[in-house]
Amino acid sequence: MPGFELFGETEKKHIQDVMNSGVLMRYGFDAMRQGHWKTKELEEALCQRMHIGYAHVVSSGTAALTVALASAGVGAGDEVIMPTFTFVASFESILALGAVPVLVDVDDTLTLDPQAVENAVTTKTKVVMPVHMCGSMADLDALQHICRKHRLLLLEDACQAIGGSYKGKPLGSIGDLGCFSFDYVKTITCGEGGALITNNNEYYENGHKYSDHGHDHIGNDRGAEEHPFLGYNFRISELNAAVGCAQIKRLDEFISIQKKNYSILREALSPVEDVTFRRVPEGGEENYSFLNFFLPTEEMARKAQKALSNAGVDGCFYWYDNNWHYYRKWKHLTEHKFLGKLPEEVLNGLQNFTKTDFSQSDHWVGRNISCLIKLGWSEDEVQLRAQKMVEVLKSL
Repeated sequence: MPGFELFGETEKKHIQDVMNSGVLMRYGFDAMRQGHWKTKELEEALCQRMHIGYAHVVSSGTAALTVALASAGVGAGDEVIMPTFTFVASFESILALGAVPVLVDVDDTLTLDPQAVENAVTTKTKVVMPVHMCGSMADLDALQHICRKHRLLLLEDACQAIGGSYKGKPLGSIGDLGCFSFDYVKTITCGEGGALITNNNEYYENGHKYSDHGHDHIGNDRGAEEHPFLGYNFRISELNAAVGCAQIKRLDEFISIQKKNYSILREALSPVEDVTFRRVPEGGEENYSFLNFFLPTEEMARKAQKALSNAGVDGCFYWYDNNWHYYRKWKHLTEHKFLGKLPEEVLNGLQNFTKTDFSQSDHWVGRNISCLIKLGWSEDEVQLRAQKMVEVLKSL
């Protein structure tokens, strides 16, 4: 999956452009730039690739989520519905704005269960945030219906699914807002970086200002720019954006490689008794960054993950016991381990995780193994990997 596996001359050329100019900041210093505006170039490329009106590149995927929520006016006491299976950045971005994360179950897609979302809507709900985990999407038609019914915003966290699509539309472009991560281990990388995309001009205008201390970016004099509202610093550097300029042009190449390697592994595993695969909603196409499959029991899944590792099959994750990606180990959230003190409005709004029933999520995530698909594998390496995986799973 990681784009860093195939770094090459194109990435080096874009970085050298920045080094030659000496301008590492995305704003200002016009005369020194020698015509190079790497962040703007990346934003334009994202608009074209995602068939979207506006893109704004920031310092990380977490920053993208935070800026996206802020741009839509999400704040103190607002509830944001999110899944139990995601990266910690999802709830961190919500809490950073004084809003309240409301966790709900995932289903056999390993993403938001629409019925669980419907059941969680209250008068305080403002956003539904599906997270397209491990390269595949939620049932976006059903979630859009819920959002329209209750007049809620749909924010796609597509940080792990760039290049995937739903009914012909790029993931991230379907909701009111979409977010990507370009960190070091994503399908395309800037080293560190992220982006929000939208067709809503107001959200775009709010977003680019909010991410740069509230600057309105009108005119060429930074000192004379107005500050319409409070903002923070979520800027990306030109060096990071330069890597992204090369990588975005290679996205289709990377997706093609991932699909080829994914297909070899899935075809090999399909006949194995007791192996079933995650459901991809009708009309959806993964970005093939992970192969996700289920075993009949949690015990078998644990045993399989250990056996695969012992057999030299690296990159097979058992998220159920993972500190970063599943609610069971999010003690900083569930046990309120925060620096400083969160507002009472937030603390009182958080779920009681000692009583909340997420047995449906446990049923799916507890039996899942998620195997990373790498770009740098040779065909022989993929075939050997498939052979080892089949041998291990048949031996359980």
